[in-house]
Amino acid sequence: MTNYFENDARSMRERMQAGDLYIADDPQLEADSLRASSLSDQYNRLGPQNPAAAAPLLAELLGGLGEGTVIRPPIYVDYGKYITVGARTFINFNLTALDVAPITIGDDVQIGPNVQLLTPTHPLAADPRRDKLEAARPIAIGNNVWLGGGVMVLPGVSIGENTVVGAGAVVTRDLPANVIAVGNPARIVRELPNA
Repeated sequence: MTNYFENDARSMRERMQAGDLYIADDPQLEADSLRASSLSDQYNRLGPQNPAAAAPLLAELLGGLGEGTVIRPPIYVDYGKYITVGARTFINFNLTALDVAPITIGDDVQIGPNVQLLTPTHPLAADPRRDKLEAARPIAIGNNVWLGGGVMVLPGVSIGENTVVGAGAVVTRDLPANVIAVGNPARIVRELPNA
């Protein structure tokens, strides 16, 4: 393997959070991922039968969780601690949130079932991919956004407040506030009033 990091003393965790190339199977990152896997597995098993008992697990898993927010299990994350969810947000079943870079979800957001929030990116060149290098770009979802079932949000995307994204859309670039977007790739089909 080529030494991509010989003049960089930062940890892989620091490189990852900065959006720079890092080694995906670094031992420190694997430990963080195992922690997240254990907490999410416990939450996914306990949540449907006993939401009150499962709530502390979710609070421990995520980097921030607003008051009155509901996340229906199962939830799948890379690390969990890089996800912040605002107040009064509702997230339906089967959220996959690959939080290699930060994922910020605002207040009063509605997320349908089977939504994917994907921050990782991979080099196009074969050698760095073979060497298990990847990078990431953050995702930001504004207040009062509605993501329909099966929406996929790709790395680096920001979605403005009050925007509605139709079921099954693939969001490949930023969407402004107060619009409806649908399709693959998602395209704006209508503006919404600023209410």
